[in-house]
Amino acid sequence: MKIRTCLIFLVLAAVAAALAAPQASKTAPAHDPKMIDAQAYQKLLEQDRGKVVLVNFWATWCEPCRHEYPMLNELAKQYAPQGLKVIGVSMDDDGDLILMRRFLSRYKPVFPNYRKKAGEEAEFRQAVFPSWNGSLPATFFYNKDGRQAGHMFGEGPRETYETTIRTLLASGSK
Repeated sequence: MKIRTCLIFLVLAAVAAALAAPQASKTAPAHDPKMIDAQAYQKLLEQDRGKVVLVNFWATWCEPCRHEYPMLNELAKQYAPQGLKVIGVSMDDDGDLILMRRFLSRYKPVFPNYRKKAGEEAEFRQAVFPSWNGSLPATFFYNKDGRQAGHMFGEGPRETYETTIRTLLASGSK
């Protein structure tokens, strides 16, 4: 009787483990976005010198960010062949890690995303744009030689994004 009870328990445990495994893989991506600070942000920009770069700062709690993100994904697909590099930076706190994973899983970005390291908020914003107060979404455009060429605070219309992107891609600076 004891052996039979143990076997039933083992079978049930194995079934429970098998059912739980697929659910875990749906909520956690293979890897979380890499953490960056002000120095790492500048290195990212250096790596993409020669391309037009669009950097979008977003957070899961930011409703305009959630509205704008799918459009950014479409722009990344459309203009990447012409030399546009889109980068996303999550400003979510560590406590929002599960929400951030779900956000990325839902929108399936075709561009790399990073997470801002906790702390040193003012230093980070200063490195990105000295007069940025941290409002989201925030988008910064860089020309081919790596210099900042524009910015947009708040959710921007697609036409404004496309005009800026086309202008920067057409510029002769490398």
